[in-house]
Amino acid sequence: MNNKKLTLVVGAGASKELGLPVGAELKAKIASLLDIKFDLSQQKSGDYQIRSALESAVRRPDGYRDINPHLHAAWRIRDAMPQAISIDNFIDNHQGDEKIELCGKLAIVRSILEAEKRSKIYVDPSNYKNRINYSATDDCWLNPFTRLLTENCRADQLEARLSSISFVIFNYDRCIEHYLFHALQNYYKISESRAAELLNSVQFFHPYGSVGALPWQGQSNVIPFGGDVHHDALLDNARQIKTFTEGTDPESSEICEIRNCIDSSDCLVFLGFAFHKLNMQLLRPSDPTFDAKETKRNFATALGLSEFDCNSISLEICSMRACMSEQTVLRNDLTCNTIFSEFTRGISLA
Repeated sequence: MNNKKLTLVVGAGASKELGLPVGAELKAKIASLLDIKFDLSQQKSGDYQIRSALESAVRRPDGYRDINPHLHAAWRIRDAMPQAISIDNFIDNHQGDEKIELCGKLAIVRSILEAEKRSKIYVDPSNYKNRINYSATDDCWLNPFTRLLTENCRADQLEARLSSISFVIFNYDRCIEHYLFHALQNYYKISESRAAELLNSVQFFHPYGSVGALPWQGQSNVIPFGGDVHHDALLDNARQIKTFTEGTDPESSEICEIRNCIDSSDCLVFLGFAFHKLNMQLLRPSDPTFDAKETKRNFATALGLSEFDCNSISLEICSMRACMSEQTVLRNDLTCNTIFSEFTRGISLA
């Protein structure tokens, strides 16, 4: 079986199809979490776990805890969210302000974990028989992607198929990893350990970090999908979140690996990606390999973007991949879900 090398670059629009908040909805959630207020000694608003995490962060050896400076930072974030492009942009705009960074990252982890729990693919762990309802996810891109993944692929060929796929995920959630872990078990009737073994051979890159590792990934900072966390674990995982500047360090070994994936892939697919300049710089190989045989293919969703911006982004993708314009298809009328049905043959791994 000859598998094409496929890299998927995933942005917030892809997670939105699974029920996660983006844009104004996410900013409003973060503002609500950081609206920490007290009535005398009782907390009356804001997130209790964030408050406890802040108390843990500032606790002195003598036990004294003064979170007031951090509360002022939290309120600054709360008040600025209507103006901000995103929480990520706001934190990066205040680079070096450790209180802003900590409060913002705590709110990111809390909001993403809550969103995972409300998503279409959350599995309630209270009963081991609970499963993802795949009928409810048929309008999400992960269903048609799974059909592409399993096309002409027997269970004994799955490891080779998966080894040809890479994900560059600009979101903090673990929706892709979680879904595939359960979907492979359901489709091929394999064990949890076998699904974990297969997926641990896949390259999952989170340039800006994630809200933690899933239990089957065998790493530290483990948090179940949509899990509730103790404030100390919340603090530990918030410190794994990266700002734009931290995530785009050109000396990072992960950045080098990401750029190699972009350069060497036969097919590159952008899903729900906003094409921010810093993120495009992160992806761009320093010396892209020119494709004289025109075997490279690029597909991208750009839902809602203008024709002018689409043309500009298409040229940027061609430059990034050192290929001709006819090798790139960017559509502002397709969702992450529908691009797979529109270009089944183009994206096919078989």
